[in-house]
Amino acid sequence: MKTTHPGSQTAASTSYLLPRVDVVEDSAGITLMADLPGVSKEGLDIKVDGHTLSLEGAVAWDTPPSPDTAFAEVRASRYRRSFTLSNELDTAAIDAHLKDGVLRLRIPKVADAQPRRIEVRVG
Repeated sequence: MKTTHPGSQTAASTSYLLPRVDVVEDSAGITLMADLPGVSKEGLDIKVDGHTLSLEGAVAWDTPPSPDTAFAEVRASRYRRSFTLSNELDTAAIDAHLKDGVLRLRIPKVADAQPRRIEVRVG
């Protein structure tokens, strides 16, 4: 799996936060864990286009109703990250869970790419 980093600015001049991601591979597939604090299930968009996995999440900030912000260190209100997936992964079987600001994606390998044990018979 290869990660791709989008530019920090788009044509509309929107800034994006780059979430931290851990990727763990085992014999059956990969598990991707992305830190997305402040993102709700409704604000999360996960897409697969060909071999590209894209994550985008809108942050729901709890701010006072006053339109006059005196100071703000974080102005970006969206996370964005994309990854190039290998042919070994079954993108139709992705399982996604969001809990406590952490998105967990399980992407299994296609059956042909998974190791299998060959039974040896005697006689």
